[in-house]
Amino acid sequence: MAVQTVANTGNSTLDLGPAAALSCRECGHRVPLGPLFACEECFGPLEIAYDFSAYDTEELRKRITAGPANIWRYAPLLPVPADVAEKPNLNPGWTQLVQADNLARELGITGALFVKDDSGNPTHSFKDRVVAQALEAARAFGFTTLSCSSTGNLAGAVGAAAARAGLRSCVFIPHDLEQGKVVMAAVYGGELVGIEGNYDDVNRFCSELIGDPAGEGWGFVNVNLRPYYAEGSKTLAYEICEQLGWRLPDQLVVPIASGSQLTKIDKGLKELIALGLVEDRPYKIFGAQAEGCSPVSAAFKAGHDVVRPQKPDTIAKSLAIGNPADGPYVLDIARRTGGAVEDVTDAEIVDAIRLLARTEGIFAETAGGVTVGVTKKLVESGLLDPALTTVVLNTGDGLKTLDAVADTGLTATIRPSLESFRDAGLASASS
Repeated sequence: MAVQTVANTGNSTLDLGPAAALSCRECGHRVPLGPLFACEECFGPLEIAYDFSAYDTEELRKRITAGPANIWRYAPLLPVPADVAEKPNLNPGWTQLVQADNLARELGITGALFVKDDSGNPTHSFKDRVVAQALEAARAFGFTTLSCSSTGNLAGAVGAAAARAGLRSCVFIPHDLEQGKVVMAAVYGGELVGIEGNYDDVNRFCSELIGDPAGEGWGFVNVNLRPYYAEGSKTLAYEICEQLGWRLPDQLVVPIASGSQLTKIDKGLKELIALGLVEDRPYKIFGAQAEGCSPVSAAFKAGHDVVRPQKPDTIAKSLAIGNPADGPYVLDIARRTGGAVEDVTDAEIVDAIRLLARTEGIFAETAGGVTVGVTKKLVESGLLDPALTTVVLNTGDGLKTLDAVADTGLTATIRPSLESFRDAGLASASS
């Protein structure tokens, strides 16, 4: 496995907070912290192992609640230095947890329904969370260029974070992304490169570049920095539980692209339980995919443990990863928690985007349409209990995927007169 030589690799003064080592998710083999992503023993994925042994539960809770209104309130639980909040960063997180009573009535949900709306992040998607984590690792390892393979949102998040930190960025995307995402990724002044092919083709190219001298000094947030990057998704779990009054939700509906977000939300929930910050009780995690790219859903429904790759064909391009790296782990979590993995058609995605906007005033991108659409389907099939507390994730802003609802427009065009207004049927019933 080719790894770049960077300034601080192996440095005993490396400060990544409570992060103790990298541990293989398959065989448990441990290696020192560094820009690595695959186990040298079995080629399984590496993830961060922590030492939380010194923490007192109540002191930790006080430290968190006294922290900044962003993800760095959870710095004691993340692979970042203690002074992370003082460094140039986009400081994402602490987004709204919206109690969605109107949507609940439409879906037939009688328990509490919440939408975790991550469109409020600096570049309007949850990707700001994971990039903020990767940026701190890039600094620690002495990388000078921040890069990624992206379906759109990540490209913008990397470009913005690099600009704020004063680093070069060069990101790679499929050549046919939504124009809104292309513009948002390009506006930050970094280099934006379109690759002829889909996301899986882009990702393969980036993996090749890591092992080549041309990629020397490059930190690919979702490849050689992936173990650190992925930990940013845990902050969604932390925030949800804290915003619920330090309670676990009964059910969560999470979109699946690579599957990393879902697996790290589960990891975050388990950490909160182990630390005594929330009561240990059952919760269910449901995965949501678009029918046009649903390899994990197909495997779940077939009872398989192996996820068979698919060629994406869906309007939900931010979820269009046909060979999801964390797919098998998503299956394990859905089955372990009593959840499920479901998918919806493009038409159902569009309907769900409109439903969420009409009922709660939240304009979701297509991935949010997937989670809301899947929630509706899960209620109708009886897989999701309508009486329990449910949290649905919206991971991005609908302004990025305007093409999905491009046929939405004017209700009427009238002359500037009351007569024309009334003739259009717009007057109140009492007038």
